[in-house]
Amino acid sequence: MKSKTPTTDHQRAVLKTYTQMMRAADAVTTRMHRHLADRRLTLSQFGVLEALYHKGALCQRDIGQKILKTSGNMTTVIDNLEKRELVIREKDLADRRRITVKLTQAGFALINTIFPTHAEIAEQAFAVMDPGELLTLGKLLKKVGKANAGQAAAPGGRIP
Repeated sequence: MKSKTPTTDHQRAVLKTYTQMMRAADAVTTRMHRHLADRRLTLSQFGVLEALYHKGALCQRDIGQKILKTSGNMTTVIDNLEKRELVIREKDLADRRRITVKLTQAGFALINTIFPTHAEIAEQAFAVMDPGELLTLGKLLKKVGKANAGQAAAPGGRIP
């Protein structure tokens, strides 16, 4: 069936590429995070634990920026991790408005156990690509991401 909305060849190519990118991202994300269900962790909870594991103690805003979540969502995620005693919040002695989140011993033990499996699954998910292709894909995705950071469609679908 022919499209009712007129599009150029370039627009069709872009839309096809976008669909392929989203389907690939969904497939890889599903595969990468399937093992978290056994640990009763959401993707966001794992993201927080991973950020703290690799970066050390961080303020809630910085964690949200690292894992691409809003501050409101981060409060809920960190509350739930705190209830499970995987993280703790501490007030910054120099600035009492600033609250730092850090792993507890239990949180460190959990992410330390989970992360090697996570890395293996990532390696398997991208095994279809050689190192040069991985590098190229990374550069291309970064280029698209940077070019679109902060851009949103205006009413009527127009890009400002």
